[in-house]
Amino acid sequence: MKTILCYGDSNTWGADPATGSRFDHRTRWPGVLRELLNSDAEPDNPAYWVVEEGLNGRTTCREDPMEGDKNGLRQLLPILQSHAPLDLVIIMLGTNDLKIRFNPTAYDIARGAQLVAKAALRPEAFKPGAEPQVIMVCPPPTAKLSYFKPMFGDCGEISRELSPRYRQFAREIGAHFLDAGEHIRSSDLDGIHLEASEHRKLAEALAQKIREILPR
Repeated sequence: MKTILCYGDSNTWGADPATGSRFDHRTRWPGVLRELLNSDAEPDNPAYWVVEEGLNGRTTCREDPMEGDKNGLRQLLPILQSHAPLDLVIIMLGTNDLKIRFNPTAYDIARGAQLVAKAALRPEAFKPGAEPQVIMVCPPPTAKLSYFKPMFGDCGEISRELSPRYRQFAREIGAHFLDAGEHIRSSDLDGIHLEASEHRKLAEALAQKIREILPR
C-alpha cells in the first residue's frame, strides 16, 4: 500500500468559505483523493493510504508574529517522521505567505515552498534510498477578498505570479509540479478558500497525477 502525506494549510484542513467551519472527511480533498485512488480496490485492501496534515494559517517557512507557530518548514520534520515510511508528499502552501505583514514577493513565496519540498527529502527523516517523491502544488490565485481584505490586501497580482515560479523551483530539485489554478478557483465568498466542488476537482487532478507517479 502506498502512503501519501497531504501537507498544507486551511485549504487542506478543509475550511468552508461560507461558514468558516470545516468540511467533513468525505468533502475535503484529501478524503476525496483517498476515495478516488482506491475506487477500484477491495474495501479491506486499499492500494493507497492518504494522510491529512492541514493547519489553518500555516506558512511555507515564515514565523507569524500574530498567529503563533505556523512555520511549515519548522513543523515538517517531526510530521514526516511520525508518518514514515512515505511514498509521496503533496505540499500545497503559499497562500498565507501572501499576508501583508510578510511583505511578500512571488519569488520569496515560491522559494519558501521549495525549501519545504527539499526538506521532505532530508536524510534524517528517511532511510537512504527510501525518500518519498514530492509534488509541489501551487495554490490557486486569490479571488474577491471580503473580510480577509485587511489581512491580505491587494495580493491578487502576486498570487497570479506564483505558478511559473513554483514550476521552475520544482524542476530545480526534481519535484513534481501541479498548478492548482489550472483546475480550481478560490471562492468569491471569502477570496481564499475552496468550495466543496473545488475540493473534488483538485482531488481528481491529483489522483490522475499520482497514478502516473505511483502506479499500483
